[in-house]
Amino acid sequence: MKRQKSPCIDVCNFSGPNEWCLGCGRTRQECREWKKMKPYRRNILQKDLKKRMLQVIKNIKIEYSNEML
Repeated sequence: MKRQKSPCIDVCNFSGPNEWCLGCGRTRQECREWKKMKPYRRNILQKDLKKRMLQVIKNIKIEYSNEML
């Protein structure tokens, strides 16, 4: 079976309100555990990451618009 590539894009910044990485959406713990995760768990996390990143983008847009006021 082919190994699933890490979602990391080398933008490691955990300063968001949920402590999710602003680059990939994972928590520090999820980043540490990635290589040891079972494929099923990785697939679940990948789906969650899409939702998290939409939330991260939404939060960034809100912060940016507040700064412009």
